[in-house]
Amino acid sequence: MAAIRECFDPEIPLNVYDLGLIYGIEIDESAIAIRMTLTSEACPSARTIPLDIKQKVAALGQPNVTVDVVWDPPWHPSRISADGKQKLGLG
Repeated sequence: MAAIRECFDPEIPLNVYDLGLIYGIEIDESAIAIRMTLTSEACPSARTIPLDIKQKVAALGQPNVTVDVVWDPPWHPSRISADGKQKLGLG
C-alpha cells in the first residue's frame, strides 16, 4: 500500500489509494494483482496511472504485477478515505 500511496492522479492532489481508486490487492508468492478504477472513463491519465502503480509495486521485488482497470462499481467521491477528505477540505 505504501508504494501505491506514492501514485497520484495528476488532476487531484491526493494519492490513488486514499482517493479510493484501489478496489483490491491480491498477493501470493508468484504474483501481485491489483484491481482499480479511475475517477471517470474519460480520465486523461488512464494509461499512466496504472503503469505508475505497476512500476512502483514491481520495484518492491515482485516483477509479476498486473493492474486491471474496472468500471464496476463506478468510482464515487464517497470512496475517498477520511484522511483524503481532510486533505481535500471535504470534511
